[in-house]
Amino acid sequence: MRVAQSIERKLTEALKPDKLEITDESARHEGHAGARPEGESHFHVMIVSAEFDGKSRLERQRLVYRVLADDMKSDIHALALTCQAPGEA
Repeated sequence: MRVAQSIERKLTEALKPDKLEITDESARHEGHAGARPEGESHFHVMIVSAEFDGKSRLERQRLVYRVLADDMKSDIHALALTCQAPGEA
C-alpha cells in the first residue's frame, strides 16, 4: 500500500484534514489502460478539511491535485475526489 500511504501522508501534512478516507478502487479497473497488475493505480479520496472553507468544488480539487502532483505523474492513474469543508459532511 505504498501509494495509498503516500497519498495519506501528503494530504495530512498539507491539508490537516478532519477526516480522510482513501479507497483503492484498482480492482474495479483491471484490464483497462493505466491499471497495474499489482493495483494501487485508481483511488477514491474523501477528505474533510478547513482548507476548503470558502472554496468552490473546482478550487478544492485543484488544491488536492497540486498536493499530489508528483504521484499523479507516476503512480496514480485515476483519482476520484470528494472534498468537503467541516460542517458539509
